[in-house]
Amino acid sequence: MEAGRTTASGGGWRAGFAVGAGFGVGAFALAVGFGAAAVAQGWPAWLATLMSAIVFAGGAQFALVMAFAGGGVSAALGAATLINLRFIPMALTSEFKGGAWRRSLEAQAVVDASWAAARRPDGGVDRAKMLGATLVQWPAWVAGTAIGAYLAPEPALARAIGLDLVFPGFFLVFVLDIVRNEPRRRGTVALAVLVTAGMCWLVPPGVALMFASTAALPLLLRRGAGA
Repeated sequence: MEAGRTTASGGGWRAGFAVGAGFGVGAFALAVGFGAAAVAQGWPAWLATLMSAIVFAGGAQFALVMAFAGGGVSAALGAATLINLRFIPMALTSEFKGGAWRRSLEAQAVVDASWAAARRPDGGVDRAKMLGATLVQWPAWVAGTAIGAYLAPEPALARAIGLDLVFPGFFLVFVLDIVRNEPRRRGTVALAVLVTAGMCWLVPPGVALMFASTAALPLLLRRGAGA
């Protein structure tokens, strides 16, 4: 039976649509916060919505908007690129089909929640489940961005309902997940926090976010020496 048709063991398209529906609710709420945040930073509503439709990467989009406001174009592009580099190993372990164009299109389905939900015990990825989960999340992300951008609340209302906490909360979830599930990375996380906090005294927040990536250098050098 083809992987895309089976629903046994929680796999296949149907399982992907089911799990994607839950993720889509969270994506929608986060996207509303992104749309409102982008407009608050001076972005046109149509541009924020178009960005969500094309880029579809919450971490990179938040980083781009916030870093652009705090550090300019170079800091914004640098922060977004560094955050999205994590998708390279995720895509390499996914089982895409067809020629280069089809594989490139399917690679757009590699988002954090879908990829994690589609992981198999053997280390592979259930391609159909990942694609199905992403197909549900994408319209929720775009619709949420449009609503947040075009119906952007006043700053006082945004603070009252917590939209100003969406961006830091988004990254806090990433940090807490790493600290909980990857004890070996805790030192790197702590160093990244210290570097970012220290650099905020010297440079705009967008540039400070880029410097956080230097926390990974000790681990990379250690791996290189052991290779």
